[in-house]
Amino acid sequence: MPIIVNLDVMMAKRKMSLNELSEKVDITLSNLSILKTGKAKAVRFSTLEAICQTLNCQPGDILEFREE
Repeated sequence: MPIIVNLDVMMAKRKMSLNELSEKVDITLSNLSILKTGKAKAVRFSTLEAICQTLNCQPGDILEFREE
């Protein structure tokens, strides 16, 4: 898949656990885990906005496009 999810990288930079991010963003742990592992087929802009706000980052810090 050419879209790479770097959520784990940003979480590590901010020293935030999956549980902590899940609580702050108000998303279930399982859905956040699916997003983090790159298995998600879509992400709502409202979810992306909440994640970026919580991690103090830009969408491009989390999502990356790579040519196959």
